Amino acid sequence: MNTTPDSGAKKENSISQRITVKLLGIVILVLVLLIPLGMIRSTLNERLQRRNEAVSDITASWGKEQVIAGPVLVVPYRYTYKTLKDTVVKGVVSKVEVLESATANAWFLPDQLTIEGDIQPEKLHRGIYEAVVYRGALKFTGRFPLPDFNALKIKTEQIQWDDAIIAVGVTDLRGTAEALKFRLGDESFRMSPGTLLDGFPTGVHAQIGRKAENGKNLSFSMEVGLKGSAGIHFAPLGVQNVVKLASSWPDPSFKGQFLPTERTVTSKGFDALWKVSYYGRAYPQSATTVFPGEQIQGSLFGVAFYSAVDSYRMVERAIKYGILFLTLFFAVFFVYETVAGLSIHVIQYTLAGAAMCLFYLGLLSLSEFISFAAAYLMSASASILMLTLYSWTVLRGGKPTLLVGGELVVLYAFLYVTLQLQDYSLLFGTAGLFVVLSLIMYATRNMDWQSLDRKITSK
Repeated sequence: MNTTPDSGAKKENSISQRITVKLLGIVILVLVLLIPLGMIRSTLNERLQRRNEAVSDITASWGKEQVIAGPVLVVPYRYTYKTLKDTVVKGVVSKVEVLESATANAWFLPDQLTIEGDIQPEKLHRGIYEAVVYRGALKFTGRFPLPDFNALKIKTEQIQWDDAIIAVGVTDLRGTAEALKFRLGDESFRMSPGTLLDGFPTGVHAQIGRKAENGKNLSFSMEVGLKGSAGIHFAPLGVQNVVKLASSWPDPSFKGQFLPTERTVTSKGFDALWKVSYYGRAYPQSATTVFPGEQIQGSLFGVAFYSAVDSYRMVERAIKYGILFLTLFFAVFFVYETVAGLSIHVIQYTLAGAAMCLFYLGLLSLSEFISFAAAYLMSASASILMLTLYSWTVLRGGKPTLLVGGELVVLYAFLYVTLQLQDYSLLFGTAGLFVVLSLIMYATRNMDWQSLDRKITSK
């Protein structure tokens, strides 16, 4: 039966419209599949919150992230000031100026401060979750200058040397098993809980009395054993500050206002050396004002101990590539469907997309029990096998099935490499997209889409 030119044109237009509708349907399906991806991300956030709660429980029992500020020499002094008081004279109330006295503190920071420490991290577990904690042994040495009260406009008779103390702010001292002693010159002083330092409510202090009165032999030393978690930070209170840390942790994260002057990081641990002067901070060496705890908190430096691979963060980053994976995979299905004249139902597209979404859920659940690399390999292998076997029937042949399997292997390998390149992931991902788009354009550069429509029409 012959068809008229008009009927052939109508049929050709109908096929073109069907292809356009199918393409729009695929776009809509990709957007719909963002819903299960969002649900997986919600599950990820829930598991991440549970992990953080478990870590908080562990660190609350073991010891918090440590911040150490000290030692500080604190010397009280008395001062007088004028005030007006109501006085009744012959039944008449009048204001009379009187002198009153009060006590305040003058504080002095050391000229030299050296801290040497050995930090040994370990992992504690609660269920399937783990937290990084550590034991530390620190030794403080240095020297205080002669307290200059003249610069602070304090007279000698105002100074209360008998109540002078040495104070050290420490976040958490629950890991200290032995009584702490502070050695100043040739004398040793036992330290008691608490400080008089604003901004550092926890710590220790020692009553030194008149030891610092003559300003002679103000060299000091102190040893502290403590436990903590996550990290340890120091305040640069000296004119010259030297901090030396050694640890068996292979993946340190140096943080704060000052980075190490020297560092050596290997698979067996790290050694770090900080040399910091007082020019990089915003508070003086001595004053009678309130102790600048907030400013000192802003000048801290130190090191944090994190797991080399946070599987939850890696899964979160992987999910962000979900829409790209779906788009590239469906593009291969659509191109082959169009070229081969097949008719792939939207349900088949949906099932294939669901299998790709399931990869992320498998990756999340497996990474809680095994390493991220192993979890990725197992989840990706299951996804590739499932989709390749499904493509064998949908695409009706071995060659397109091999093409789909190869595409999936390349996609998952590309994603894994991108996740490992934390600093260069954006650059690597962008370059990969350029390569993929270039290959698609090259493969279809000579394709006559109008002729393809006619070919499909003739069938």
